[in-house]
This record gives sequence, structure tokens and C-alpha cells, in this order.
Amino acid sequence: MRKNSIKNTRINGEVLRELSNIIRGEIKDPRINPMTSVVTVEVAPDLKTCKAYISVLGDEKSQKATLAGLRSAEGYIRRQLAHSINLRNTPEITFVLDQSIEYGVRMSKMIDDVTKDIPDRMDEAEEETEE
Repeated sequence: MRKNSIKNTRINGEVLRELSNIIRGEIKDPRINPMTSVVTVEVAPDLKTCKAYISVLGDEKSQKATLAGLRSAEGYIRRQLAHSINLRNTPEITFVLDQSIEYGVRMSKMIDDVTKDIPDRMDEAEEETEE
């Protein structure tokens, strides 16, 4: 199976959905932040390994604690994944912290700060038509 094949894309989507359900509803570790989301999942073509990119809304301490909690629950998560998805091999999951959402929010705020002093083009057009 090739990396970008339709089958691999479907497996990635199914693992992403089940993994987010398991993290949200079944893990009761207090270290895991309730605002944790699975951004994307990359399952290897041989179904042996899987990288799960996790985004955590919170400070750096909360992110590290969530990652530690997920790493300690890897066996449980893998077992639950094996029960819910019928694959030849259940992949070994590696959790990676993804900060792209946080980066996007920060960039959006910076753009808003810079453009708040610039008047809108619509306002300028209305002023010209009034004169």
C-alpha cells in the first residue's frame, strides 16, 4: 500500500476518529487536558506504526502533562483501537505535540493588532461618496 493511496487515507481518517473518541471519552487520567484534540494521524503503509499529532489548548505545563498522560496510556489506547478498528496489525502509536493551531491563533491576533489602526476600504469609499 502506498503512502498516499485511497486505502491509506481512509485508514488515517478512521484511526483519527476513533483515537479522538478514545481520548475524549474513555481515558480518565487527570493529567490529560479536556481541551485536547487530535489534529492529524499518519499511519505507516505497513500498519505497524502511527504518528498522532495532538493539539492542547493551554499553557506549556498543561501540554507537557497531557503528552505524559497520553504516553502512559499508550497501551490502553492501542487495545481500545484494536477493539474498535479491524486491522491486520494495530499500529504502535507515537504522540507528537502539534502547535499549529496555537501558532495560527497567535498570528491572527498579531494581524488584528497591526490592522486595527488602518481604516477599512469600505469606510473610505463611503466617505468619498458622501463628499
